[in-house]
Amino acid sequence: MNPVLLFLYICGMYINVFKFGGAALNSSDGIKQVASIVAESVATPLLVVVSAMGKTTTALEDLLKSYLYNDTEAVAGSFRKVLDYHRSILDGLFKDKTHPVFTEVDSLFNQLREYVMQPPAGATEHGLPDYDYEYDRIVSSGELISSSIFQHFLVLEGFSPTLFDVRGLIRTDSTYRDARVDWQTTGNLIRNSIPSYFDAHPGPGTIALTQGFIGSDAMGNTTTLGREGSDFSAAIFARCLDSKEMTIWKDVPGVMNADPKWMSDAVCLESLSYREAIELAYYGASIIHPKTVKPLENAGIVLRVRSFSQPDHPGTIVTGIRHWNISIPIYIRKQDQVLISVSSRDFSFILEENLSEIFRILADFRVRVNVMHNSAISFSICVDSEPLKTGPLIEYLSKNYETRYNSGLELFTIRHYTSEAVDRIVNGRKIMMELRSRNTVQVVLA
Repeated sequence: MNPVLLFLYICGMYINVFKFGGAALNSSDGIKQVASIVAESVATPLLVVVSAMGKTTTALEDLLKSYLYNDTEAVAGSFRKVLDYHRSILDGLFKDKTHPVFTEVDSLFNQLREYVMQPPAGATEHGLPDYDYEYDRIVSSGELISSSIFQHFLVLEGFSPTLFDVRGLIRTDSTYRDARVDWQTTGNLIRNSIPSYFDAHPGPGTIALTQGFIGSDAMGNTTTLGREGSDFSAAIFARCLDSKEMTIWKDVPGVMNADPKWMSDAVCLESLSYREAIELAYYGASIIHPKTVKPLENAGIVLRVRSFSQPDHPGTIVTGIRHWNISIPIYIRKQDQVLISVSSRDFSFILEENLSEIFRILADFRVRVNVMHNSAISFSICVDSEPLKTGPLIEYLSKNYETRYNSGLELFTIRHYTSEAVDRIVNGRKIMMELRSRNTVQVVLA
């Protein structure tokens, strides 16, 4: 065993993993708050995973769309918006305008500018721009810029952080925008880099810093792990480093029974079982990425979800609770949904071969189904609205099927539902689809 890991094992200490999302890093004041949280935790080895700052990912997605539509004016506007946002943060953190962080960040933006000035690399088999490939090349810039700024600020605050390019540590396949991790290669890369770093730099104040959300394939191409994938990145590190626990710092006190932005009486759950956390993530709870929990459960690693604005609040703990009961419903809301219904043109039954073909088409278009329902002569699915995907998907399905769709819908999932909870959500709105099981109800509303 590596000497540092042996020492940590004997002392009962391990490399802790912190993950900070965009909300925590959305301003110069936010970054200062994150640095203060880190300062309280550097007595033991600490690996910090950061997301893009604020709403940068969304802004870069807007840039991507303009780029794929070849709208040069919109590209310039979107690029300037992202650049100005980060420059305002830099100005709030670094009084010395000759600080090397300005040159480093300018270099990253110059690379992005040069890329979006070139035409897209190619098209998919359906004749569409390769959205997923271009997504990973462009949107990943947010994490690279964020980690560079945060590293330099930590140095300014007297710490000794080393920035690791996560693309050299997390190896994936080439499924762009939803890459699958090569666990064996990734484990070897992480275990051969991070523990030896702490071994060579002992003492408090030493921090390993890296990016969430991104990795690279065997050919060196940048890949991403799916929207909100920084949580998963942190779980990968925790699993490969045999950490005892991992902490996700959010803008809420912990895992809530509903998004407090739309349900004012939402409450924080003190604890969750791994299984319940996986269920919530599967149905779209934004607080935890769907892939995050399983590697932690497999290794028995405790997951804590805490508030960066209330660091003294205990938050929510996710562990292997054997008998876990919840006394209140948990609500998950997904907006901007599209309900697509297909049926045979001759009104014959939708049989297994039809379903097989439909799912193959969905896989080809990389469209994830949020809820589905079939009757004798029709099959309906509810999916996220993605203009570059859902529109072409509907057009393609219409070649062989009678296809109808409704857009602008909302999907509510209620775990541990009651009739009162369902009534509260529906509240007189038109129900487009409803599915119920023992513990879960899903309702698509117009």
